[in-house]
Amino acid sequence: MESNIKKIAVFTSGGDAPGMNACVRAAVRTCIYFGIDVYGITGGYDGMINNRISPMSASSVGNIIQYGGTILKSARSKEFRTPEGRKIAYDNLKSHNIDALVAIGGDGTYTGALKFSEEYGIPVIGCPGTIDNDLAGTDYTIGFDTATNTAVDAIDKIRDTADAHNRVFFVEVMGRHSGHIALNAALAGGAEGVFIPEKENEFEDLISFHKNKRREKQFSIFVVAEGDEQGRAYGIGKCLSATFP
Repeated sequence: MESNIKKIAVFTSGGDAPGMNACVRAAVRTCIYFGIDVYGITGGYDGMINNRISPMSASSVGNIIQYGGTILKSARSKEFRTPEGRKIAYDNLKSHNIDALVAIGGDGTYTGALKFSEEYGIPVIGCPGTIDNDLAGTDYTIGFDTATNTAVDAIDKIRDTADAHNRVFFVEVMGRHSGHIALNAALAGGAEGVFIPEKENEFEDLISFHKNKRREKQFSIFVVAEGDEQGRAYGIGKCLSATFP
């Protein structure tokens, strides 16, 4: 069945994630393959509001697949959270006769896309691009594997120093509301403990565990998710550093 969609705009939003450029490339070249004109929006929703919308071609995404970040840039937009801001964005899209969007991002990106689609009926294809791996409907989000391996690499390097000086190290990783990176990095890196936002802080259990373990082992590594504003798994490294001089 022939699609009514003739023009699609691609954008990246929120925090950048490794693999976003590869996703942009795939989206652009897939559209071209199916005879759909494709546009790129520079700077996410902010770029949509400020009409930073331009045509893309197969050559415009050549030689980008191996680079981090995003060639379409990314930005957060307070204005897009308002009805007035979304109306401006819609008018700009319509001025280019754009029928649909490809949104590459995480939870905030999808929240904005859902609201926008509900208000103006624009179809949106979501590509899960976030290192936090906190989106349903996919086993792994774009960027999660790279982020986890980067954290494991750091833990491997820190272990040598921890061993040499018989120290306790707390490695803080990204994950304000999601402990996927912390948990997977802790398992792969052989850490002694992990703190994640999904589970209440267990200071006493950790202290008891550490004191017993230290009889067998002279150094320890704990992985801490950055946590949220309410303090769950937030700032634990600093607190426990004082506990274990």
